Amino acid sequence: MTNPTSAMLVIGDEILSGRTRDSNLYHLAQELTRIGITLREARVVADVHSDIVAAVRALAAGHTHVFTSGGIGPTHDDITADAVAEAMGASISHRADATALLQAHYDRAGLPFNEARQRMARIPDGAMLIDNPISTAPGFTLGNVHVMAGVPNIFEAMLAGLLPRLSGGPPLLSQSLRVMRGEGEIATAFGALAAEYPDLSMGSYPFNQQGAHGTNLVIRGQDPARLDEAMVRLTRLFG
Repeated sequence: MTNPTSAMLVIGDEILSGRTRDSNLYHLAQELTRIGITLREARVVADVHSDIVAAVRALAAGHTHVFTSGGIGPTHDDITADAVAEAMGASISHRADATALLQAHYDRAGLPFNEARQRMARIPDGAMLIDNPISTAPGFTLGNVHVMAGVPNIFEAMLAGLLPRLSGGPPLLSQSLRVMRGEGEIATAFGALAAEYPDLSMGSYPFNQQGAHGTNLVIRGQDPARLDEAMVRLTRLFG
């Protein structure tokens, strides 16, 4: 069985300038691995309408799912909703259900539901809302594109509500072996073992900690029995 594939599009000048460190990709990768959706690609683009449109079109055409983070707030540079609508060929307007959610939220808070805040109710036609249990402003799913906030705790809460809607495959399992040898020393034998198990993914990751260097050898796959078998072989080689 081939698992669904996905890509992530991180949107925001603050990421590319180094002002903000992205953690959403790390969280998304873990969650998708858990439910059997393969994350194949990630991109970061600036708050430039045409760049977002081009990236969404390319990623949506190449993957089962696209997840975006950032650019759905109330300010002038929050342009993700408009760009995704254009990329997917949809019109966009203030939607009644999103407007009602936000109106109720600001009424409870005793704050004005002003023009800037009303921008967050602009949703592409045909989209399904993604719940935001933290700050109310919804994300949305349009076609195979899932649009969410960039603030990490909001992104994580929105993703938790979205994932039960999506169908995955067998989760990707992994096991690892830490060896106190450099990659150059183990590369030939490790490569030969990987060739014997084409259904598994094998990778080597060197480390240098407090003067000691070595390599973490990681095997990933969906079949627990095959994974165990390969790990036994790996341990015999380098354990």
